[in-house]
This record gives sequence, structure tokens and C-alpha cells, in this order.
Amino acid sequence: MTSPEIASLSWGHMKVKGSNTTYKDCKVWPGGSRTWDWRETGTEVPSSTVEYLKKHGIDVRVLQTEQAVKEYNALVAQGVRVGGVFHSTC
Repeated sequence: MTSPEIASLSWGHMKVKGSNTTYKDCKVWPGGSRTWDWRETGTEVPSSTVEYLKKHGIDVRVLQTEQAVKEYNALVAQGVRVGGVFHSTC
């Protein structure tokens, strides 16, 4: 499975290739995407989560949304299996 490209980003709106949904905030991963309700986890990435992922050999980047989308799409274009959590109003 490949990671879906983020097709567009504007304030409060994100489109993911292969999905008919317009997201405000979304999670993407190889093979899919869904709405991210940040009330589930908050908008901050806990240091314990970052440490856990790094311990398991997973590269983690916490970036401002526009930069995160650029990096994410660049990795997708290289064929890298990548996931992300994006908040379009930050």
C-alpha cells in the first residue's frame, strides 16, 4: 500500500487524493485517511509518543502544517510509506 498524497491545503480545508472527503483535520497512512478529532488526543504530540516511535526506528517530524504537508508529499513522491496527522487551522 502506498501513502495518499495530500492534494490541497487551505485554512480549514484539506483534500487527500483518493478520498471524496474534505477534511478540516486529518490522519493519513499507507492506504487511507480519516478525520482527526483532535479532542481525542489534543493538538500537541506528547514527548512519550515521539520517544516510543523513535525507539522503534520510526522517524518523527513535528512541523508547522504547510511545511509538514510539503515534507509528507515529498516523501510520498519518493515512494516512502509515511503517515501523518494534520491540523489545518494552525
